[in-house]
Amino acid sequence: MLTSGNLELIIKIDQVPTNVITHQNGWKSFRIKCDERIVNISVRPKVFKRLEEGTAKYGHWTAEISGKMGESTNTGFILEDPIVQVFQKKAKDIQALASEIPVEAS
Repeated sequence: MLTSGNLELIIKIDQVPTNVITHQNGWKSFRIKCDERIVNISVRPKVFKRLEEGTAKYGHWTAEISGKMGESTNTGFILEDPIVQVFQKKAKDIQALASEIPVEAS
């Protein structure tokens, strides 16, 4: 007999989704490309507002969208029960990113 478990996914983003559709009930839907799969996400207005406020509050940020793998689509899947958390990037993370940017020679 196999041990049962839950499959939960975490998607990390550092840009606010631009392809957002607002539905009549206020819910927001958007798609995120993860590797070669397209993840379809629908969230309550309150959850999307948390993402907008967090990105406005922090100069450098990252967000985690977690949920369960839902129904498959032709290009990916639907993320069920999504939860959004926004975090401020720490100074050492920002310095590491800056050191990766190539400097052009004069």
